[in-house]
Amino acid sequence: MRFRPCIDLHDGLVKQIVGSTLSGDGHNPTTNFVAEQSPAWFAELYRRDRLTGGHVIKLGPGNDAAARQALAAWPGGMQIGGGINAENAGRWLDAGASHVIVTSYVFRDGLIDWDRLAELLKAVGKERLVLDLSCRRRGDEYLIVTDRWQRFTKIAINPATLAELAGFCDEFLIHAADVEGKCAGIELPLLDILAHHCPIAVTYAGGIRDLDDIKLIGERGRSRVDFTVGSALDIFGGGLKYEALTRNGWVKKI
Repeated sequence: MRFRPCIDLHDGLVKQIVGSTLSGDGHNPTTNFVAEQSPAWFAELYRRDRLTGGHVIKLGPGNDAAARQALAAWPGGMQIGGGINAENAGRWLDAGASHVIVTSYVFRDGLIDWDRLAELLKAVGKERLVLDLSCRRRGDEYLIVTDRWQRFTKIAINPATLAELAGFCDEFLIHAADVEGKCAGIELPLLDILAHHCPIAVTYAGGIRDLDDIKLIGERGRSRVDFTVGSALDIFGGGLKYEALTRNGWVKKI
């Protein structure tokens, strides 16, 4: 288990928002934090501490320049997501991303678009593709959601889905969108599914409040599930110390 850092971009600024309030056009979400520092400042911090495998997420339009700034500050150190498709994926790798993260382009009309997935694999290769399986709960299932977490697909996070999609990517990134940005606790049933049935590297995000939650991820996640922290972290206005994560052995050194 390791800590994966994040840089969430909205309107060109580093922000922390409540994920479930992000509208289809990307405007006016409930915002927990707006950084005074630039995207490059955060990327340079992560570079200093040798934090790899984190992600830059573009939440809507108007974030390309900010994303390029972050990637240039930590070349090869972070992944990029938000509006990625087969046509532009290669350019983001050239801009310094280690991987591209894709959701809506692959999950279309509620299903997996296998032709588009094949196009992505041809463009960047399996080893540089992360599939974002961010989800929301409906009944007893966690269904993958697209279009800024507003549109439900018909695809559930379950052993069969994880096994099938693992053959087409290097990692999974999974936000529990119902609790994203709320600092109200993690989705334990989802974590259990990932811990027992995910065959490749996976990063969980959503609801983390404190070190106790992180320890719980380690225990219930069987030390197999990585994590990212947003609004709870002190560098994003929360109470959880960033330095506590880098001191406690959850950072994979390079």
